[in-house]
Amino acid sequence: MSRTHVTDAFDRRLIAPMMLGATLNPVNTSMIAVSLVPIGLAFGASPSETAWLVSGLYLATAVGQPVVGRLVDVHGPRRLYLAGTALAGLAGILGMLAPSLWVLVIARVLLGFGTCAGYPAAMYLIRSEGRRTGQDSPASLLALLAIASQIVAVVGPTIAGVLVGLGGWRAVFAVNVPLAVACLVLGALRLPRHPAPDADAPRPRTDLLGIALFAVTLTTLLLFLMSPSTGHWYLVLVAVAAAAVFAVRELRATSPFVDLRVLGGNPALVATYVRALLTFTIGYAFIYGYTQWLQETRGLTPTQAGLLMLPMFVTTIAVTALTGRNGAVRAKLVVAALAQVVQVALFLALGADSGIWLLVLIAVAGGVAMGLGGLGNQNAVYHQSDAERTASSAGLLRTFSYLGAIVAAAATGEFFADGADTPGLHRLAVFLLVVGGICLVVTLPDRSLARVGAGVSDRPRRR
Repeated sequence: MSRTHVTDAFDRRLIAPMMLGATLNPVNTSMIAVSLVPIGLAFGASPSETAWLVSGLYLATAVGQPVVGRLVDVHGPRRLYLAGTALAGLAGILGMLAPSLWVLVIARVLLGFGTCAGYPAAMYLIRSEGRRTGQDSPASLLALLAIASQIVAVVGPTIAGVLVGLGGWRAVFAVNVPLAVACLVLGALRLPRHPAPDADAPRPRTDLLGIALFAVTLTTLLLFLMSPSTGHWYLVLVAVAAAAVFAVRELRATSPFVDLRVLGGNPALVATYVRALLTFTIGYAFIYGYTQWLQETRGLTPTQAGLLMLPMFVTTIAVTALTGRNGAVRAKLVVAALAQVVQVALFLALGADSGIWLLVLIAVAGGVAMGLGGLGNQNAVYHQSDAERTASSAGLLRTFSYLGAIVAAAATGEFFADGADTPGLHRLAVFLLVVGGICLVVTLPDRSLARVGAGVSDRPRRR
C-alpha cells in the first residue's frame, strides 16, 4: 500500500475511541428509564423525586456540552476526552455505592459533565481528518457516529432491563466503569496531541464571562421547565435577564463563546437546532413515559419493558445503515417527522390489554423516527456549522436535544401526576401530536435541507 493512499485515508485508529466516547452520554440518558421504578422502591422515593435522576444529568449535559465543545475547538480533543471519561468512571463508582437517592442524583450530575466531551471530540476529529484527507463529506463516518451516539440511546432501556434483572439497579451505574476504562486506554493510545501554539501567534481567549452567563441562562430556564409553577416564574425572569446580558456580551466580545452574529446569519442551522428540540421531545417522552406506562399499567417487569424496546433498536440500526452512505438529509428528516406523528397517534389506541403486535409497531415507528431524525440533524449541523466551531456547534445540538428531553420529562410528570395510567398516556399523546405537527411545519418548507449533502454548503462565510 502506497504512502499516498495511507495519508489520504481516514485514520481508522481514531474510530474506536471516537465511537465509544460518544456512547457514554446517550447510553446513560436512556438506561435510567427502566431503573426509575426499582430505585424508587429501594429508597422509598416518589416519582417526582426520582425524576431528578433524569433531570440532573440533562441539566449538566445541556450546559456542559457546548462549553466543552468550545474548549475542544480551541485546545483539541485529547485532554478533555481523557478528563471527561475519567470523571464518568468515578461517577459510576459513586452510583454503585450510593447510600441515598440524593447521592445518586449527584452521581448522575457528574455523569452528565463527564460524558460531555465524547460527542464534540468525535465531530472535531471527523472535521480535522476531513481537512487532512480532502474528504469534506464523510457520510459513512457520520453514519457510524449517529449509530454510536444517537442510536445507542435506543438500546439503553434494553441493556438496563437485562442489567436490573441480573444485578439490580446498581448495575446500571456499574457499567460506566469498564466503559470509562476502555475510553481512557483507547484515548491515551490513539487520540492525537494538540500541536503546541506558535509563540508569536495570539492565543485564543476563553470567554469565561460568556460561558458563565450561558450557564445561568440555561440552568434557570431548565429548572423552571423541570418544575413549572406560578411560584417559580422568577426563574424565567432570571433566565431572560441573563440571556439579554449574554447577548450583549457575545456581540461585543472579540472571541465569543457563541458567535451570535454568525449564528444569526445562519437560519438553516437555527432551524436544525429547533427541529432537534422538537424531535427529542417526542423521542424521550416515548423512552421515559411509555416505558413507565408499560410497567405500571401494562404490568411488565423492567426486563420485559426493556426487551420491548428491542424492535426500536433494530429498526434504528437498520434505517441508519441503509441510508447512512447517502449524505442528503431532507428526505430523512421528512420521513422521520411523519414517523413520529404515526408513533404518537398509535398511543391513542393503547389500553391495559393492548396486544404485543401494537407495542411492537409503536417501537418500529419510533425506530424509524430516531434513526432518520438523529442522522439527519447531525449531518445537517456538520454541513451548516462554521468549520472553526464544529465541536461547539455539535455541543449546541446536544443542548437543544436535551432541552427537548427536559420538556418531555416535564410533560410526562404533568400528565402522569396521578400515575402512569392510560388516560395520562392519551393526554401525553395529544401534546406530542402538537409537537410533531410543529416539527413537520419546521421541516417541510425548509429548502436549505435539499442542499445539505448535495455538495452545496450552508456554512456562513467568515468575514
